[in-house]
Amino acid sequence: MSHDPARVERIKANLAAARTRIEEACHKADRNPSEVSLIAVTKTRPAEDVRILASLGVTDVGENRDQEAAPKAAATADLDLTWHFVGQLQTNKAKSVASYADVVHSVDRDRLARALGDRAASAGRRLTCLVQVDLDDGSQAGVLGPRGGVDPADALDLAARIDEHDALTLGGVMAVAPREGDPHEAFGRLYEVACRIRDRYPLATVISAGMSGDLEAAIERGATHLRLGTALLGDRGPIVG
Repeated sequence: MSHDPARVERIKANLAAARTRIEEACHKADRNPSEVSLIAVTKTRPAEDVRILASLGVTDVGENRDQEAAPKAAATADLDLTWHFVGQLQTNKAKSVASYADVVHSVDRDRLARALGDRAASAGRRLTCLVQVDLDDGSQAGVLGPRGGVDPADALDLAARIDEHDALTLGGVMAVAPREGDPHEAFGRLYEVACRIRDRYPLATVISAGMSGDLEAAIERGATHLRLGTALLGDRGPIVG
């Protein structure tokens, strides 16, 4: 099936613009752009957009709802993609997510880590998991944030639970910037958590931070993976899948 030429050109232009932003932010932060990976978040977008992205060399794809991600992953199973699950995740969805995701960014409680590990083991797969950290001002130890995420004080304990499971690999940390306030400051706190985890687990080097609106701040504060949706695919269209 041939791609819509106009859609290909639009995504190609958006991708070039995003990469320019990333390169400029890396230059300003004295970082090598090769240190920063781009994940295309395709929520509300059809599988066709995933195919276009893959044709343009983008093979890291993110989704935040299992009911949309599972059929999309199945529809593009012929492509060599890395699937990132980036949204809040209910434990009862662990079996489905563990069947197609390669990386789960939003692990924020022991029970979820255990469920993902058990389901991945049953499927003969291995999952990379990131500790989601709550950067909102009201975060408190022992309490999950309303948008998911553990308090920074609880991150190391959760990292240990992930690392203990045979079917899981501890990849690092993930966070969403607070809706209010300075993303630089928030991502600075995430970087401190990332360093504490990396001191104990040297291979856990991923810092998943930064979206279309705040990627510059994330790069300045050490992000290794950016989750870009709007910047690549435009404003969200109707829900699909």
